Amino acid sequence: MFEEAQLYAPVTEGPDGVTVHLADDHPGAHDPEYRARRNEIAAGALAWEPGQPLPHLEYLDEEHRIWETVSRELHGKHETYAIRAFREAKEALALPEDHVPQLSEVSERLTALTGFRLHPAAGLVPLDQFYGSLADRVFHSTQYLRHGSTPLYTPEPDILHEIVGHGNLLASPEIADVKRLAGEAARRCETEAGLQFVADVFWFTIEFGVMYEQGELRCYGAGLLSSYGEIEEFRGADIRPLDFHEMGTFDYDITHYQPVLFACQGMAELTERVGGFFADFTDETPDRLAAGAKVA
Repeated sequence: MFEEAQLYAPVTEGPDGVTVHLADDHPGAHDPEYRARRNEIAAGALAWEPGQPLPHLEYLDEEHRIWETVSRELHGKHETYAIRAFREAKEALALPEDHVPQLSEVSERLTALTGFRLHPAAGLVPLDQFYGSLADRVFHSTQYLRHGSTPLYTPEPDILHEIVGHGNLLASPEIADVKRLAGEAARRCETEAGLQFVADVFWFTIEFGVMYEQGELRCYGAGLLSSYGEIEEFRGADIRPLDFHEMGTFDYDITHYQPVLFACQGMAELTERVGGFFADFTDETPDRLAAGAKVA
Protein backbone atom coordinates (compact mmCIF):
# COMPACT_ATOMS: atom_id res chain seq x y z
CA MET A 1 0.00 0.00 0.00
CA PHE A 2 1.05 3.62 -0.19
CA GLU A 3 0.39 6.98 1.42
CA GLU A 4 -1.47 9.16 -1.04
CA ALA A 5 -0.06 12.32 0.54
CA GLN A 6 3.23 11.40 -1.13
CA LEU A 7 1.62 12.09 -4.49
CA TYR A 8 0.94 15.76 -3.83
CA ALA A 9 3.02 18.70 -2.64
CA PRO A 10 1.63 19.90 0.72
CA VAL A 11 -0.42 23.10 0.60
CA THR A 12 -0.63 25.45 3.58
CA GLU A 13 -2.45 28.71 4.24
CA GLY A 14 -0.99 31.31 6.59
CA PRO A 15 -0.49 35.04 7.14
CA ASP A 16 1.56 35.26 3.94
CA GLY A 17 -1.08 33.50 1.87
CA VAL A 18 -1.25 30.06 0.29
CA THR A 19 1.98 28.13 -0.22
CA VAL A 20 2.60 24.95 -2.19
CA HIS A 21 5.61 23.20 -0.68
CA LEU A 22 7.49 21.60 -3.57
CA ALA A 23 10.13 19.00 -2.78
CA ASP A 24 13.73 20.04 -3.44
CA ASP A 25 13.97 17.62 -6.36
CA HIS A 26 10.75 18.87 -8.00
CA PRO A 27 11.52 20.28 -11.50
CA GLY A 28 9.99 23.63 -10.50
CA ALA A 29 11.41 23.84 -6.99
CA HIS A 30 13.99 26.50 -7.87
CA ASP A 31 11.85 28.48 -10.32
CA PRO A 32 10.29 31.41 -8.41
CA GLU A 33 7.82 32.20 -11.19
CA TYR A 34 6.55 28.62 -11.26
CA ARG A 35 6.27 28.52 -7.47
CA ALA A 36 4.29 31.78 -7.46
CA ARG A 37 2.01 30.40 -10.16
CA ARG A 38 1.38 27.22 -8.18
CA ASN A 39 0.55 29.29 -5.09
CA GLU A 40 -1.88 31.44 -7.09
CA ILE A 41 -3.71 28.44 -8.56
CA ALA A 42 -3.89 26.67 -5.19
CA ALA A 43 -5.30 29.80 -3.54
CA GLY A 44 -8.13 29.93 -6.05
CA ALA A 45 -9.02 26.29 -5.44
CA LEU A 46 -8.97 26.71 -1.66
CA ALA A 47 -11.21 29.78 -1.87
CA TRP A 48 -13.78 28.01 -4.03
CA GLU A 49 -17.00 26.71 -2.45
CA PRO A 50 -19.61 24.34 -3.92
CA GLY A 51 -22.31 26.23 -5.77
CA GLN A 52 -19.90 28.86 -7.03
CA PRO A 53 -18.67 28.97 -10.64
CA LEU A 54 -15.52 26.90 -11.04
CA PRO A 55 -12.30 28.94 -10.88
CA HIS A 56 -11.41 30.40 -14.29
CA LEU A 57 -7.70 30.55 -15.08
CA GLU A 58 -6.01 32.61 -17.74
CA TYR A 59 -3.48 29.99 -18.74
CA LEU A 60 -0.07 31.19 -19.85
CA ASP A 61 1.34 30.56 -23.32
CA GLU A 62 3.90 28.16 -21.83
CA GLU A 63 1.13 26.21 -20.09
CA HIS A 64 -0.77 25.87 -23.36
CA ARG A 65 2.42 24.63 -25.04
CA ILE A 66 2.89 21.97 -22.34
CA TRP A 67 -0.71 20.79 -22.81
CA GLU A 68 -0.26 20.71 -26.61
CA THR A 69 3.05 18.83 -26.39
CA VAL A 70 1.70 16.14 -24.09
CA SER A 71 -1.59 15.81 -25.99
CA ARG A 72 0.27 15.42 -29.27
CA GLU A 73 2.65 12.80 -27.90
CA LEU A 74 -0.14 10.81 -26.27
CA HIS A 75 -2.52 10.93 -29.24
CA GLY A 76 -0.93 8.07 -31.18
CA LYS A 77 -0.15 6.10 -28.04
CA HIS A 78 -3.81 6.08 -27.08
CA GLU A 79 -4.68 4.64 -30.47
CA THR A 80 -2.07 1.92 -30.01
CA TYR A 81 -2.38 1.06 -26.34
CA ALA A 82 -5.73 2.24 -24.88
CA ILE A 83 -8.85 0.11 -24.61
CA ARG A 84 -11.71 0.77 -27.02
CA ALA A 85 -14.00 2.24 -24.34
CA PHE A 86 -11.39 4.88 -23.53
CA ARG A 87 -10.88 5.79 -27.18
CA GLU A 88 -14.63 6.14 -27.67
CA ALA A 89 -15.00 8.19 -24.49
CA LYS A 90 -12.11 10.42 -25.54
CA GLU A 91 -13.81 11.07 -28.86
CA ALA A 92 -17.10 11.87 -27.10
CA LEU A 93 -15.50 14.26 -24.59
CA ALA A 94 -13.53 15.94 -27.40
CA LEU A 95 -10.95 17.72 -25.28
CA PRO A 96 -8.92 20.35 -27.12
CA GLU A 97 -5.35 19.33 -27.86
CA ASP A 98 -3.94 22.78 -28.60
CA HIS A 99 -4.81 24.57 -25.35
CA VAL A 100 -5.65 23.88 -21.72
CA PRO A 101 -9.42 23.66 -21.24
CA GLN A 102 -11.20 25.27 -18.32
CA LEU A 103 -12.52 22.92 -15.65
CA SER A 104 -15.98 24.37 -16.27
CA GLU A 105 -15.88 23.33 -19.95
CA VAL A 106 -14.81 19.78 -19.15
CA SER A 107 -17.29 19.51 -16.28
CA GLU A 108 -20.21 20.57 -18.46
CA ARG A 109 -19.31 18.01 -21.13
CA LEU A 110 -18.90 15.24 -18.56
CA THR A 111 -22.23 16.03 -16.93
CA ALA A 112 -23.95 15.69 -20.28
CA LEU A 113 -22.24 12.34 -20.96
CA THR A 114 -22.25 10.50 -17.61
CA GLY A 115 -23.51 12.90 -14.93
CA PHE A 116 -20.04 13.45 -13.43
CA ARG A 117 -18.81 16.95 -12.61
CA LEU A 118 -15.50 18.41 -11.51
CA HIS A 119 -14.48 20.26 -8.36
CA PRO A 120 -11.17 22.13 -8.09
CA ALA A 121 -8.41 20.75 -5.87
CA ALA A 122 -5.43 22.70 -4.56
CA GLY A 123 -3.50 19.48 -4.04
CA LEU A 124 -4.16 16.51 -1.80
CA VAL A 125 -7.83 15.83 -1.08
CA PRO A 126 -8.35 13.63 2.02
CA LEU A 127 -8.94 10.00 1.10
CA ASP A 128 -12.48 9.84 2.46
CA GLN A 129 -13.49 13.03 0.68
CA PHE A 130 -11.83 12.19 -2.64
CA TYR A 131 -13.21 8.67 -2.93
CA GLY A 132 -16.50 9.39 -1.18
CA SER A 133 -17.27 12.21 -3.61
CA LEU A 134 -17.23 9.73 -6.47
CA ALA A 135 -20.49 8.37 -5.05
CA ASP A 136 -22.01 11.77 -5.84
CA ARG A 137 -20.40 11.72 -9.29
CA VAL A 138 -17.89 14.38 -8.29
CA PHE A 139 -14.21 14.19 -9.24
CA HIS A 140 -11.67 16.51 -7.63
CA SER A 141 -9.22 17.85 -10.21
CA THR A 142 -6.09 19.96 -9.92
CA GLN A 143 -5.66 22.88 -12.33
CA TYR A 144 -1.90 23.41 -12.38
CA LEU A 145 0.49 22.07 -15.01
CA ARG A 146 3.87 20.41 -14.64
CA HIS A 147 7.04 22.45 -15.02
CA GLY A 148 7.95 23.42 -18.57
CA SER A 149 11.44 21.95 -18.34
CA THR A 150 9.97 18.42 -18.23
CA PRO A 151 6.71 18.49 -20.23
CA LEU A 152 6.60 14.70 -20.55
CA TYR A 153 7.21 14.06 -16.85
CA THR A 154 5.54 15.10 -13.63
CA PRO A 155 6.27 13.88 -10.09
CA GLU A 156 2.68 14.65 -9.05
CA PRO A 157 -0.79 14.52 -10.61
CA ASP A 158 -1.46 17.70 -12.60
CA ILE A 159 -4.39 18.73 -14.80
CA LEU A 160 -3.03 16.62 -17.65
CA HIS A 161 -3.24 13.51 -15.49
CA GLU A 162 -6.62 14.48 -14.08
CA ILE A 163 -8.30 15.46 -17.35
CA VAL A 164 -6.53 13.47 -20.07
CA GLY A 165 -6.48 10.40 -17.84
CA HIS A 166 -9.43 10.50 -15.46
CA GLY A 167 -11.57 12.99 -17.39
CA ASN A 168 -11.66 10.84 -20.50
CA LEU A 169 -12.36 7.75 -18.38
CA LEU A 170 -15.28 9.53 -16.73
CA ALA A 171 -16.78 10.07 -20.19
CA SER A 172 -17.20 6.28 -20.48
CA PRO A 173 -20.53 5.22 -18.92
CA GLU A 174 -19.19 1.79 -17.93
CA ILE A 175 -16.02 3.06 -16.26
CA ALA A 176 -17.77 6.06 -14.71
CA ASP A 177 -20.16 3.65 -13.03
CA VAL A 178 -17.28 1.58 -11.60
CA LYS A 179 -15.87 4.81 -10.17
CA ARG A 180 -19.24 5.65 -8.65
CA LEU A 181 -19.38 2.22 -7.02
CA ALA A 182 -15.87 2.77 -5.62
CA GLY A 183 -17.14 6.00 -4.10
CA GLU A 184 -20.08 4.21 -2.49
CA ALA A 185 -17.67 1.60 -1.08
CA ALA A 186 -15.55 4.37 0.43
CA ARG A 187 -18.65 5.96 1.96
CA ARG A 188 -19.53 2.70 3.68
CA CYS A 189 -16.11 2.37 5.30
CA GLU A 190 -15.97 3.03 9.01
CA THR A 191 -12.26 2.24 9.42
CA GLU A 192 -9.10 3.71 7.90
CA ALA A 193 -7.97 0.20 7.00
CA GLY A 194 -11.12 -0.42 5.00
CA LEU A 195 -10.80 2.89 3.18
CA GLN A 196 -7.16 2.20 2.38
CA PHE A 197 -8.08 -1.20 0.97
CA VAL A 198 -10.60 0.47 -1.37
CA ALA A 199 -7.94 3.00 -2.39
CA ASP A 200 -5.39 0.27 -3.13
CA VAL A 201 -7.78 -1.75 -5.30
CA PHE A 202 -8.69 1.53 -7.04
CA TRP A 203 -4.97 2.07 -7.67
CA PHE A 204 -4.55 -1.26 -9.44
CA THR A 205 -7.72 -0.82 -11.49
CA ILE A 206 -8.78 2.75 -12.26
CA GLU A 207 -5.27 4.19 -11.85
CA PHE A 208 -3.10 1.39 -13.28
CA GLY A 209 -5.48 -1.16 -14.73
CA VAL A 210 -4.83 -3.16 -17.90
CA MET A 211 -7.18 -5.30 -19.94
CA TYR A 212 -7.09 -7.94 -22.65
CA GLU A 213 -9.08 -7.07 -25.77
CA GLN A 214 -9.14 -9.63 -28.56
CA GLY A 215 -6.03 -11.22 -27.11
CA GLU A 216 -4.07 -7.95 -26.95
CA LEU A 217 -3.08 -6.28 -23.68
CA ARG A 218 -4.28 -2.70 -23.51
CA CYS A 219 -4.52 -0.17 -20.69
CA TYR A 220 -7.41 1.68 -19.07
CA GLY A 221 -5.74 3.09 -15.93
CA ALA A 222 -5.51 6.88 -15.82
CA GLY A 223 -1.92 6.73 -14.58
CA LEU A 224 -0.90 4.81 -17.69
CA LEU A 225 -3.06 6.75 -20.14
CA SER A 226 -1.61 10.10 -19.03
CA SER A 227 2.05 9.01 -18.81
CA TYR A 228 4.13 9.38 -21.96
CA GLY A 229 6.78 7.00 -20.60
CA GLU A 230 4.82 4.39 -18.69
CA ILE A 231 2.26 3.76 -21.43
CA GLU A 232 5.17 2.43 -23.52
CA GLU A 233 6.37 0.12 -20.76
CA PHE A 234 3.29 -1.49 -19.19
CA ARG A 235 3.34 -4.57 -21.44
CA GLY A 236 6.71 -5.47 -19.95
CA ALA A 237 5.31 -5.61 -16.41
CA ASP A 238 4.48 -8.77 -14.49
CA ILE A 239 0.84 -9.13 -15.57
CA ARG A 240 -1.34 -11.00 -13.10
CA PRO A 241 -5.05 -11.91 -13.03
CA LEU A 242 -7.38 -9.95 -10.77
CA ASP A 243 -6.84 -10.84 -7.13
CA PHE A 244 -8.49 -8.38 -4.78
CA HIS A 245 -6.67 -9.63 -1.69
CA GLU A 246 -3.29 -9.23 -3.39
CA MET A 247 -4.24 -5.86 -4.87
CA GLY A 248 -5.41 -4.56 -1.50
CA THR A 249 -2.28 -5.66 0.37
CA PHE A 250 0.45 -5.28 -2.26
CA ASP A 251 3.42 -3.13 -1.20
CA TYR A 252 4.14 -0.88 -4.17
CA ASP A 253 6.22 2.20 -4.91
CA ILE A 254 4.49 5.15 -6.58
CA THR A 255 7.79 6.79 -7.59
CA HIS A 256 8.68 4.16 -10.22
CA TYR A 257 6.99 2.46 -13.14
CA GLN A 258 4.72 -0.21 -11.74
CA PRO A 259 6.43 -3.62 -12.09
CA VAL A 260 3.24 -5.58 -11.31
CA LEU A 261 -0.13 -4.94 -12.95
CA PHE A 262 -3.45 -6.77 -12.76
CA ALA A 263 -5.41 -7.49 -15.93
CA CYS A 264 -9.12 -7.78 -16.59
CA GLN A 265 -10.22 -10.28 -19.21
CA GLY A 266 -12.32 -7.73 -21.08
CA MET A 267 -14.73 -4.98 -20.11
CA ALA A 268 -17.21 -7.41 -18.58
CA GLU A 269 -14.71 -8.39 -15.90
CA LEU A 270 -14.12 -4.74 -15.08
CA THR A 271 -17.79 -3.87 -14.78
CA GLU A 272 -18.92 -7.13 -13.18
CA ARG A 273 -16.01 -8.27 -11.01
CA VAL A 274 -14.36 -4.96 -10.12
CA GLY A 275 -17.68 -3.13 -10.02
CA GLY A 276 -19.14 -5.99 -7.99
CA PHE A 277 -16.21 -5.88 -5.57
CA PHE A 278 -16.84 -2.20 -4.86
CA ALA A 279 -20.61 -2.71 -4.73
CA ASP A 280 -20.30 -5.40 -2.05
CA PHE A 281 -17.37 -3.97 -0.10
CA THR A 282 -17.59 -3.49 3.67
CA ASP A 283 -14.96 -3.12 6.39
CA GLU A 284 -15.14 -6.91 6.86
CA THR A 285 -14.21 -7.63 3.23
CA PRO A 286 -10.38 -7.55 3.70
CA ASP A 287 -10.51 -10.11 6.52
CA ARG A 288 -12.80 -12.34 4.50
CA LEU A 289 -10.46 -12.18 1.50
CA ALA A 290 -7.45 -12.88 3.73
CA ALA A 291 -9.15 -15.96 5.17
CA GLY A 292 -9.94 -17.18 1.68
CA ALA A 293 -6.35 -16.64 0.59
CA LYS A 294 -5.07 -18.75 3.51
CA VAL A 295 -7.42 -21.59 2.63
CA ALA A 296 -6.34 -21.48 -1.01
